[in-house]
Amino acid sequence: MTARLIDGKAHAEALRARIATDVAALKASHGVVPGLAVVLVGEDPASQVYVRTKGHQTLDVGMASFEHKLAADTSEADLLALIARLNADPAVHGILVQLPLPGQLTPNTVILAIDPDKDVDGLHPVNAGRLAQAAPGDPLDFPVSCTPLGCLMLLQDTLPSLRGLDAIVIGRSVLVGKPVAQLLLREDCTVTMAHSRSRDLAALCRRADIVVAAVGRPGMVGGDWIKPGATVIDVGINRVALPDGKTRLVGDVDFAAALEVAGAITPVPGGVGPMTVACLLHNTVRAAWKRVGAK
Repeated sequence: MTARLIDGKAHAEALRARIATDVAALKASHGVVPGLAVVLVGEDPASQVYVRTKGHQTLDVGMASFEHKLAADTSEADLLALIARLNADPAVHGILVQLPLPGQLTPNTVILAIDPDKDVDGLHPVNAGRLAQAAPGDPLDFPVSCTPLGCLMLLQDTLPSLRGLDAIVIGRSVLVGKPVAQLLLREDCTVTMAHSRSRDLAALCRRADIVVAAVGRPGMVGGDWIKPGATVIDVGINRVALPDGKTRLVGDVDFAAALEVAGAITPVPGGVGPMTVACLLHNTVRAAWKRVGAK
């Protein structure tokens, strides 16, 4: 068996096309252009790349992009003042403060300052609570953390139904592991939350129809951990050194080995990553519709 590749780039492109149609409909019906404000503090190279990508894709779907680049020594008071202005700005429907932040800034304090309805990264405790309380069939009419939402969309597009499937989520972070598990519960999966201290993790994985790996350890999940025909969503992005001194990106799953066992699998790169930015745009246009009292 050779697994089918889940092409995150193609899925993200299709999602952006639907978003562009949604943006055009919002403009036509209400005269509103969804606006995404991205705040970057400091000069982190990876963050700069992400912010540029988000800006380009925001404009490509017809939305307004507002970038705020602040010095690395920006005080917390100044950052919170900017967030307050963005909260009050009717042209801004989504706010993202790019993480990580410089050491003098407290991420939780910054996230709490964002209006939950504009928290398109889905990290505010109010939105985490909304997700925790969402029952099967309830609409996701609030921002959901982008990477977990992207994982769910890929699974929904890959499998005919998630209902009743056994799923394991490896990793318990508030960014990915916990919200992915809650989303899968909402889809009527039977979910096992696992982590580095779980006993006999390999045996737990072998029972699962769905494996979501989000631990940040390159190749941790071996091919012999995968149930034949299972669907594997690899959220890990790890940069490993090569013998020639170069580096490459790999996931948390031993891709070559899992490819021979799984029914479908996301590659790294090109799997979950492209969906994360697309889901950020999805959350923003949904927030704009909500603001005008529709959808």
